[in-house]
Amino acid sequence: MSVRVLLADDQPLMLVGLRILIGDTNDLEVVGEAGDGSEAVRLVRELRPDVVVMDIRMPGMDGIEATRQATAEPDPPKVLVLTTFDDDEYVYGALRAGASGFLLKSMALNAILDAIRVVAAGDALLAPSVTRRLIADFAGTPATPAAPEPDTEPAADPSPLAGITDREREVLALVGQGLSNTEIAERLVISAATAKTHVARLFAKLEARDRVHLAIIAFDTGLVPRRR
Repeated sequence: MSVRVLLADDQPLMLVGLRILIGDTNDLEVVGEAGDGSEAVRLVRELRPDVVVMDIRMPGMDGIEATRQATAEPDPPKVLVLTTFDDDEYVYGALRAGASGFLLKSMALNAILDAIRVVAAGDALLAPSVTRRLIADFAGTPATPAAPEPDTEPAADPSPLAGITDREREVLALVGQGLSNTEIAERLVISAATAKTHVARLFAKLEARDRVHLAIIAFDTGLVPRRR
């Protein structure tokens, strides 16, 4: 089965270029095109795509609000945000809205096709050099836990990592660094299938929607050092 892709961008040349390129593939198909956020949300509801390639700056409803509404739908699509490196504030909003990954408009079209496939499979973060910085900044500094009251029983460990194994912690840290399952397998000297199993267990245990969410948890819990 091919991956059903909805394109949302107010630049006709971008839409045309992606439509032509996707038309030459056997595993991807464009099921709709939108020139603004409102149309994108309408087409998500009507066409039920697997992936939405979403521009941020569009007239009327922008890509952030369109992402928020699209990912709130039942069985929501994965959303890839089109951005430039300097648009950090928009990408933070897109993360909060539920975006699964990021594309740079300067990327080669073939690289964008590969990114669509990767996110459709839930397999890896996109453009790690960008997402690491964005996620690190987005995660922020965890709040310092309050000291327990005197003469009270110690509280149970509130950390979201309390229920995962040491190996899963290692895998989560590598996800936070933007590594794919294959790269994690190579780093930990395990099979790709085993790495994929660990990631799947992390999704279930941490109730994460995708690898971006896992990466945010990795930063927020200190498994990945923050930028100074």
